[in-house]
Amino acid sequence: MNISFALFNTPLGSCGIAWNDVGIVGINLPEKSDAALRARLAARFATGSESMPPAKIKRIMKQIEQLLSGKSVDLSTAPLDMTGAPEFHQRVYKLMLKIPPGQTLSYGEVAAQLGKPGAARAVGQAMGRNPFPIIVPCHRVLAANGKLGGFTANGGVDTKQRMLQIEGVQQGKVLRSIKPKGKPARPYNTRAALKHLRSDAQLAALIDRIGACEMEINLTHDLFMALARAIVYQQLHGKAAATIFKRVIDLFPRSGEGRFTAKDILRCSDDKLRGAGLSQNKLLALRDLAAKTLDGTLPDLQALHALDDEVIIERLSSVRGIGRWTVEMLLIFHLGRPDVLPVDDFGVRKGYMLAFKRRDMPTPKQLKKLGEHWAPYRSVASWYLWRAADQAKEGK
Repeated sequence: MNISFALFNTPLGSCGIAWNDVGIVGINLPEKSDAALRARLAARFATGSESMPPAKIKRIMKQIEQLLSGKSVDLSTAPLDMTGAPEFHQRVYKLMLKIPPGQTLSYGEVAAQLGKPGAARAVGQAMGRNPFPIIVPCHRVLAANGKLGGFTANGGVDTKQRMLQIEGVQQGKVLRSIKPKGKPARPYNTRAALKHLRSDAQLAALIDRIGACEMEINLTHDLFMALARAIVYQQLHGKAAATIFKRVIDLFPRSGEGRFTAKDILRCSDDKLRGAGLSQNKLLALRDLAAKTLDGTLPDLQALHALDDEVIIERLSSVRGIGRWTVEMLLIFHLGRPDVLPVDDFGVRKGYMLAFKRRDMPTPKQLKKLGEHWAPYRSVASWYLWRAADQAKEGK
């Protein structure tokens, strides 16, 4: 199959891109000169030739340039030809495609999400042979201690550090939710959300009173652990729940810092899990979650991102102890979905009553109808309604 390549300008310098009829076969970061870059591409793709890129490749080149200019760009759907890469490497690359700009994972976390918790070194080897740097963002994978780790592209760790800085990642910290310029990061445009929500005069008044949206979104990279935490925390005060959750984690020191696996839960005795502080109902819920994770009833994180909100609610609610409200909280705060209105939530309903000066709280059915015109940003509207209820509690 014929291979073509081209050079294109970015804030890092000239980069190279190579493609065939299937898709992109390689990306090269800048060399010392354009001549050195051409030589590298010619050596890497011996049968290739420099050519004018087609429209779909030009689009990817433009997106890479925008990403390296500090814009949040999603390259996860770029057409890649991974033919020839080992199967495990392909799994690593496909998972890494889902790490958004400004966020990071450790080698161990990537391995764990692949179901290979002891394969951090193999993940590092796959990244060292990554044919698609920038698109497959190996620069967003750090050592467990937050250090940069290796980087095989020209410029080494200095290039990696610069790319992370462009995306707002602080050196030496493994961050799940970056806050550039002091504002919480989220995977949708808050400015557009507020502009849309202000078309509702009473909601606009609430927005003006509360001020900037400071909703924290901590995007999850481990669906099993996010749901396990939700189960443990249900109906408990935060401090007590955190203590019990840590005790459960401490039962499995070999699974990596701050986590356990579905297999861990199924292999562990009832006595040990109850000894960590779990009630019988929560123990059974964790076991059901683990079983449904391993048998494929629950989608993996990559598949989950392709599903709409209602399908996710239906699929995850099949787990014992996981109801609609729990999944809605996951959608808003850990999957970053912009259009979720948890109509059963007491705080949201009370916030609506207060902000809209109603005598009584709306029923869930009424609130669903009343909030339809806030779509597609009902998550942001919900946050402001929660804040209205909070301020009333605080006497403001």
